[in-house]
Amino acid sequence: MASNKTNRVEVPEAKAAMDRFKTEVASELGVDLKEGYNGDLTSKEAGSIGGEMVRRMIKKQEEMMK
Repeated sequence: MASNKTNRVEVPEAKAAMDRFKTEVASELGVDLKEGYNGDLTSKEAGSIGGEMVRRMIKKQEEMMK
């Protein structure tokens, strides 16, 4: 089966920063995010992390555009 990964980081140098950002958001939301495999997370937990990351990125971009 071919892997068609859509959640890739476009700038490889940004991967570490995105991982730190994800860990920070998860911690603030009270989600136990571990290094490596996190298949034990519920869809709700995983979605809350991703959703909050997107909200913060949009907010930051909007502030930069002012």
